Amino acid sequence: MGNKIQFIDRLRLRFAVSVAKSVTFIVQFLRLGAASVLPGAIARRIQPRLLELLSQQVKNGVILIAGTNGKTTTALLLCTILERKGYRIAHNSTGANLENGLMSALLESTNFLGTLDVDYAILEVDENIVPRVLTPLQPRIILCLNLFRDQLDRYGEVDTISKRWTKVISTLPAETVVIPNADDPTLSNLGQQLPQRVLFFGLNEPEHYLEAIPHAVDSIYCPRCGHSLDYKGVYLSHLGDFTCPQCGFSKSKPTLESSEWSQILVGLYNKYNTLAAATAAIDLGVDEATIRDAINNFQAAFGRAEDLVINGKRVRILLSKNPVGTNETIRVVTESTDKTTLLVLNDRTPDGTDVSWIWDVDTEKLVERGGTLVVSGDRVYDLALRLRYSEKSPQSKLNLIVEEDLRQAIATALEHTPENETLHILPTYSAMLEVREILTGRKIL
Repeated sequence: MGNKIQFIDRLRLRFAVSVAKSVTFIVQFLRLGAASVLPGAIARRIQPRLLELLSQQVKNGVILIAGTNGKTTTALLLCTILERKGYRIAHNSTGANLENGLMSALLESTNFLGTLDVDYAILEVDENIVPRVLTPLQPRIILCLNLFRDQLDRYGEVDTISKRWTKVISTLPAETVVIPNADDPTLSNLGQQLPQRVLFFGLNEPEHYLEAIPHAVDSIYCPRCGHSLDYKGVYLSHLGDFTCPQCGFSKSKPTLESSEWSQILVGLYNKYNTLAAATAAIDLGVDEATIRDAINNFQAAFGRAEDLVINGKRVRILLSKNPVGTNETIRVVTESTDKTTLLVLNDRTPDGTDVSWIWDVDTEKLVERGGTLVVSGDRVYDLALRLRYSEKSPQSKLNLIVEEDLRQAIATALEHTPENETLHILPTYSAMLEVREILTGRKIL
């Protein structure tokens, strides 16, 4: 009976793969999209155990990367490191991080007989579906980057997500390696509670402390006893060096000394992404020379600190999809001497339909420096209002330009950008895709 079930499973798997590859060909041939989700959705209907059956074939194991911010960049860096060592990787490079996207990524590297011939699968996973995919994936390594409030209409509080993660991860085999962010109190506590082997990553660079805890802070209370944490300093949001005066809970010790490592791209948040990928790579046996070389020559994923040259002018796209991430991209902008910024706010499903999070962003810092701010997007007037409320006096030096049409907004922002400066564009997720399409696929006005 068992052999018969296995035979039927294999047969359904082959059929599912054949159909998925046919769908991929049609979608791409007709230029209907990247085919990063639909093939998985259809194949899953034919073979419900698709994710499990494919992940079992990954030779050296699945590496799962979860968290609110930084998944795409961390995954790409780790993929780059392992490819430099000659490993073959399956990777959801388009950022499709729900179940159908994970299946489509694995299907892409599978032949028509249902055989997946790769050394590693590096999968970035939406934080809300982690409990559903851990059992079928049985990952070798789980990277837990951070937990922030993201899309308010979709997810609950960070402690709810953390409890769900802990419950499921604790059931995985003892040899599973979990790598949480030591600077995130919720994840530091998660790592300290698990029976598996746990490695931590984090910063030990007090010179990068913020002057004060920002508005966009989610978890400054002890995850064990609920008492307010004492922070020696914070790096971003609630990530920092902390202890609990009530129960003694404190930050876990990172495996790597952060000051000894350079970082990819701009922004302190990318130091976290660097350390997370480096910690995982070292545990996989990759030599430090290869890791450092990959870091020094890293190219940004699309929309994540991506640099372009448009009409002879430099443009940098900084994805800004939630309060913490936007505060960090604003920090990058304000630390530069560039005076023109384009902000684009959409409220579509990939962005989250509740845009009230913009009132948790420290836009005052962006407004105080003056210069030109161009705003656009589906919720352009909400964004413009937030910026006006950020002005401390009617004599503000801010030049605020409201432009509903995104193409015209980009053209206007470019016009206001001097030849020797960089135009920073801060879009939400769907807006980032639109911006890139206009910048890279079509002529600018």
